[in-house]
Amino acid sequence: MALAIKKVGVIGSGQMGNGIAHVAALGGFDVVLNDIAADRIKSALATINGNLSRQVAKKTITEEQRKQALARISGAERLEDLAGCDLVIETAVEKEDVKRKIFNELCSVLQPEAIIASNTSSISITRLAATTDRPERFIGIHFMNPVPRMELVELIRGIATDDATFEAAKEFVARLGKQVAVSEDFPAFIVNRILLPMINEAIYTLYEGVGNVEAIDAAMKLGAHHPMGPLELADFIGLDTCLSIMQVLHEGLADSKYRPCPLLVKYVEAGWLGRKTQRGFYDYRGDKPVPTR
Repeated sequence: MALAIKKVGVIGSGQMGNGIAHVAALGGFDVVLNDIAADRIKSALATINGNLSRQVAKKTITEEQRKQALARISGAERLEDLAGCDLVIETAVEKEDVKRKIFNELCSVLQPEAIIASNTSSISITRLAATTDRPERFIGIHFMNPVPRMELVELIRGIATDDATFEAAKEFVARLGKQVAVSEDFPAFIVNRILLPMINEAIYTLYEGVGNVEAIDAAMKLGAHHPMGPLELADFIGLDTCLSIMQVLHEGLADSKYRPCPLLVKYVEAGWLGRKTQRGFYDYRGDKPVPTR
């Protein structure tokens, strides 16, 4: 029998965290949004309110649903405040040591039957689960960005994840109105295993001078009907995230086809990480984005 999930904790109030809190609250769950700084939580709640209001304007939800969803979300600066949650989803940075530290502290405050999930886009669920006191109640629930708009959620079982945990996670995702794709626990799972090497290849195409930024993005938008060009998409994801996923693929699968492009490494070293730093393959500091190469 699937475990009943009523209260959901979300660790990290960044883009992914506030998106997950948003859809969980709309799905009827009580949500505790945790971050180490009060101002981050405040800004996340303002973002959620803005995104919900946009949905009201587009008539995808009612004003009443917006109010109810906001009322279901509370902020928390301490992990102890997640004690009553049935499911806690971690959305911290894509660094294994950071995630391990969080799980270590989290396990001591949670009820023994609570489920822990990671929103990691590439790190082994089996390995993360092994650092906790409940590997059978640990699962990968990988949301796509931006969470409120993207229909897919990847579910990844670790070697120890039990059936009850898997069924509970599946039911949770269904209540959010999302579709599940089940992935085996291999580096970068399904979406990023296919998407990131494509982005990396687009960066190689730029690096080798086959085409400039505009030509590459136009080619894939108009020639393959992609809604965004691969370089524009890389800027949206964050070049540091793109690089870390390519490194996980390269180390985990030991195949030279996953070698991160030196140009991607250079941009990350320069601190040009895409939209979030105002510069990446495009410069976002003016009225409209201008290619940087």
